[in-house]
Amino acid sequence: MITPQTIQQITSRIDILDVVGEFVKLKKRGTSYLGLCPFHGEKSPSFTVSPAKEIYKCFGCGKSGNSITFLMEHEKYSYIEAMRWLAARYNIEIEETAVSPQVKQAQLVADSLFVINNFARNYFTDQLWNSEEGQNIALSYLEERGFAKEVMEKFQLGYSPQSRTAFITQARTQQFTPELLLKTGLVVNRNDELLDNYRGRIIFPIHNNTGKIIGFGARVIGKAEKAPKYINTPENELYVKSKILYGSYFARQSIDKNDECLLVEGYTDVISLHQAGIENVVASGGTSLTIDQLRLIKKYTNNLTIIYDGDAAGIKAALRGLDMALEEGLDVKLVLIPDKEDPDSYVRKVGAAEFREFVKAYKKDFILFQLEVMLKDAGNDVSKRSAVVNHVAETLSKINKAEDFTKQQEYIRQCSGILRVDETGFTTLVNKYKRDRLAKEEKKQGNNSGSGNQSGFSGKSSGGRNSGFGGQSSGFNAPPSDFGGGHSGPPPAFDNHPPQWDDGGFDDHMMPPMDFDNGFPPDDFGGGGSGMGGGAGVSGGEDMDTHLLVNQDEAHEKNIIKVLLEFGLRPWGEEGTKTIAQHIFEELEEFHFETPRLEKVFTEYYNQYTQGLEPTTKTLLYHEDEEIRNTVINITFFAFEISQRWDEKLVQVKSVVNQDNSEADVNTSLHFFKVRKIKKMFEQNQRDMERVNHSSQSDEYIRLIKIHLHLKELEKELSKKPGTVIFK
Repeated sequence: MITPQTIQQITSRIDILDVVGEFVKLKKRGTSYLGLCPFHGEKSPSFTVSPAKEIYKCFGCGKSGNSITFLMEHEKYSYIEAMRWLAARYNIEIEETAVSPQVKQAQLVADSLFVINNFARNYFTDQLWNSEEGQNIALSYLEERGFAKEVMEKFQLGYSPQSRTAFITQARTQQFTPELLLKTGLVVNRNDELLDNYRGRIIFPIHNNTGKIIGFGARVIGKAEKAPKYINTPENELYVKSKILYGSYFARQSIDKNDECLLVEGYTDVISLHQAGIENVVASGGTSLTIDQLRLIKKYTNNLTIIYDGDAAGIKAALRGLDMALEEGLDVKLVLIPDKEDPDSYVRKVGAAEFREFVKAYKKDFILFQLEVMLKDAGNDVSKRSAVVNHVAETLSKINKAEDFTKQQEYIRQCSGILRVDETGFTTLVNKYKRDRLAKEEKKQGNNSGSGNQSGFSGKSSGGRNSGFGGQSSGFNAPPSDFGGGHSGPPPAFDNHPPQWDDGGFDDHMMPPMDFDNGFPPDDFGGGGSGMGGGAGVSGGEDMDTHLLVNQDEAHEKNIIKVLLEFGLRPWGEEGTKTIAQHIFEELEEFHFETPRLEKVFTEYYNQYTQGLEPTTKTLLYHEDEEIRNTVINITFFAFEISQRWDEKLVQVKSVVNQDNSEADVNTSLHFFKVRKIKKMFEQNQRDMERVNHSSQSDEYIRLIKIHLHLKELEKELSKKPGTVIFK
């Protein structure tokens, strides 16, 4: 893993204009920059980049984020891959966290294999284009197959000479070890002699998602008689066949743009379709689809169209992996190329336009196609038809995601009609398979999740911060027995119910002013919905008031995060012996956040601070955790302001975040946060007192009374502070 120090060094150097400008032509407009959105087709620019906030936003499609999310979305990088891209761009040396010797050795091997593969790729391409043998044998063959120079260069095709030692001779000049060369599969050991493995073959480099060479495919020229048609890299630290789709590096942006992935079998199928302008295509390499390959497709789109040969072998290959695709939530279609053709030959035969029309016209639903094939095979055999019913029901049970419920119901309706079985009974059968599968999964997992802690008293959060109240009881530690002077000894007895204690006037109308005139900002300023945690579409009037009141916890918690991000590292007080962040941590020691994503941001800030990393908006904007990034983007983008409606509705208005008076802002945010929490603690403690058998003067009841008295003291302290907001 990359060390936090390295990540901080990278994020401190990031210039979003530099990163986005690598892919989008930007033009200055005011304090921001404008360009055509790379995520959807548009003629008028609506893609905006803010250098000050280090955020981008498209007002056409709603995509938004920072430099990291841009790379992850546009280039389909993982977080770590994006960080490595940035480190390379800014010449920053990456430090890794301490790892075991075994892991370190594996990484060294992987790095070495990348170097060897890159050398081999350069060697093979040079042989194809510049050697007499390569031009006469390999290049002429590829040109005869109809491949243009541009597409051959794009996929970095090459040629391995027929000599048994041509490559190994060049490799030895680089001091590559025999062990590593054997791992790559570029050479083989024959009677203690290293010989070229791919001699006399066309070379197809295989790229990972960042464009690095992880392996090779080598094809014979012409017809294969005794030798296999293709030889592939053996599995090693880089090349794991079940996790690779050939051409994914070149197809990822087109798949995203078209919201569809075309899946073919072979390397030449991919290359020919690319040459025809059909670029959203990848190849499985002729193997059955694996769960890892399906998940790779899922990163780009939910729509998968399989284009295979129309012979029996092609149909059989196409049907494999269907259940896994359904479980991953993919919408699968099938196109069978006419007999004795493959995608490579067919697109060269009919051209790009006709090929596209053919795919569009003959695209079949995969489940219904499978049913058609199975029924044809079963004929009128009752046992076989019964097996088909059960097989299809089990397949449909794999569509078990909530968002696919309607799709599953429609399949049940259609399939029951085709099978000529009762729809209700067929639905019951589908549900039975679903229950059986879930029961098996639960049994396999051992159901060892446990019941969790029920006490709720001052536990520790995952980040080591005191999580405060929040369990099933009031969740507040009882004060010492002598707390509140004059209240020692047993509490007074009550006839039937505990007293309805005065809670000091704290009610749901005590809150800081918010900035929302017409509803609420979205969680990621481009996706709709409510930045306050729900209630999309709420606007104005009583609906807005109600929505705001029930989301006070989130509103107050956002204020705390906002203050930390804006002022956390500034000194607190005249003496300046501690920071504002430290002051906030001390003040909130007995409290916790109700909103999980805000609690996560607060805990991460706390962890970074206690580790001496000086957390800032920027470090959290580029955090590895997507939820933390999006939450900080939301808070950063929407600065809190007082709306006219709230100004009229409130007797007294006090700005929650005012950059001219950080200490007042801190005090105000802490005040309202505590007011809300203590109000809830009063309510919970009251319920607990009603639950306990108070007439017995039990220890539990005495403890709850002491908590109540302690809350009263806290309430009294808070009531002395100015700024309480009361509704008219």
